[in-house]
Amino acid sequence: MKYLKKIIPFAVSIFFVILFCYAAISKILDFENFQVQISASPLLNAFSQFLPYTIIIVEVIIAGLLCYPKTRTIGLIGSFILMLIFTGYIALLLRTSKNLPCSCGGILEKMSWNQHLYFNIGCVILSVIALGLNLKCSGPAD
Repeated sequence: MKYLKKIIPFAVSIFFVILFCYAAISKILDFENFQVQISASPLLNAFSQFLPYTIIIVEVIIAGLLCYPKTRTIGLIGSFILMLIFTGYIALLLRTSKNLPCSCGGILEKMSWNQHLYFNIGCVILSVIALGLNLKCSGPAD
């Protein structure tokens, strides 16, 4: 059981590293489209000058933090917060808007908004589980 408590946060961290790096690279490779999609969102339009850069930088920083055991807890907290923000944004869009382009990049933009919401909720849950187990494992010795 102790092995699982260590491997789950590690595996979830790898998942988020792949997810955030993939998303950031996809956004960089199609940066103009990413900027246009952000500016097309009624909720994000006011922030469209700096938000595309900020999202990419934050995704890369969190991915980097997840790579090292000493910074993994901070990375998991960052993953939780970022995915919670993305999930809240999607939920709000589903309640207030129709047919908005997805600015996620890559295969994630092929998902419907509802699929995206469920995927993000799953990511939030994964981050909470991994964070809880990581805190238990990195806490004081039993």
